[in-house]
Amino acid sequence: MVMRTPSRVAAEGMPEAVTIYEVGPRDGLQNEKGIIPTDVKVEFIERLGAAGLQTIEAAGFVHPGRVPQLADAESVIDSLNLDAGRRYPVLVPTLSGLDRAFSRGIRDVAVFGSATETFSQRNLGRSIDESMKMFAPVVARAREAGANVRGYVSMCCGDPWEGAVPIGKVVDVATRMAALGCTELALGDTIGAGTPGQVAALIDAVVAAGIDVGSIGVHFHDTYGQALANVLAALQSGVATIDSSAGGLGGCPFAESSAGNLATEDLVWMLEGLGIETGVNLEKLVSASVWMAGQLGRPSVSRTVQALAGRHAFDHAEPDAEPATAQR
Repeated sequence: MVMRTPSRVAAEGMPEAVTIYEVGPRDGLQNEKGIIPTDVKVEFIERLGAAGLQTIEAAGFVHPGRVPQLADAESVIDSLNLDAGRRYPVLVPTLSGLDRAFSRGIRDVAVFGSATETFSQRNLGRSIDESMKMFAPVVARAREAGANVRGYVSMCCGDPWEGAVPIGKVVDVATRMAALGCTELALGDTIGAGTPGQVAALIDAVVAAGIDVGSIGVHFHDTYGQALANVLAALQSGVATIDSSAGGLGGCPFAESSAGNLATEDLVWMLEGLGIETGVNLEKLVSASVWMAGQLGRPSVSRTVQALAGRHAFDHAEPDAEPATAQR
């Protein structure tokens, strides 16, 4: 018989509650080969909100030629109730992207930097120094308007082209993004190569450089099966904002060795077991991922979804759902 909830055994030194920063609708779906219909994205976001997730990265105001899966950002945002009490952050690498986001009423934005030169060039077509110059006016204008600004720092634990990434490089980029005015920093293990000791040392170094641990979030991929262990290390280091993607959707279109994100369901199962409050209804979250799996025409990779809804959970989606990957 499948257990429906984990046994709750609180561990010492953990935060009482965490913020789950859901990235499935943006980071998760941007890596799909086919174009996901706008109404599917919107319903996915609404189902995630109904499950209790309060921070849902909804879209990216980026050049459609670079990431065509995000070309409908305006339509997605226009279909959401921005007064529902949730945060719907969006990615805005440039001033034009920021203007597009502001025109739709968004006041939670993010810029996406890199700890390595190679990935900065591949992802943004700019060096790290050039990317900082690009971000500076974006962050300044956003802060002047009272917006929250998240600064992603990618490739923190390894780079497929450069190999191991010295912690000093991550600290340098993180402190530069904080100096620009970012209100939150998300340390990303973009290729999922990190291990718990490395994560703890990284967070300690960033905090030692003067960045408040309360402003740090972590973003782990599960390429080598280390994501939950790395989350535990981050929690023990005082981090209370964790990125994840419903159903384990995602990867990075500009880093081929990047597997899916940490599944939100797996994260919630662990956090509930630790007695940490999330505000998320796991059954409703699993249902949302099962529905999305039906839209994509493949089962969820989340172990928790597989356990609670069956390994072929997408078979239980609405019968009239057409696989979104067939849309070109």
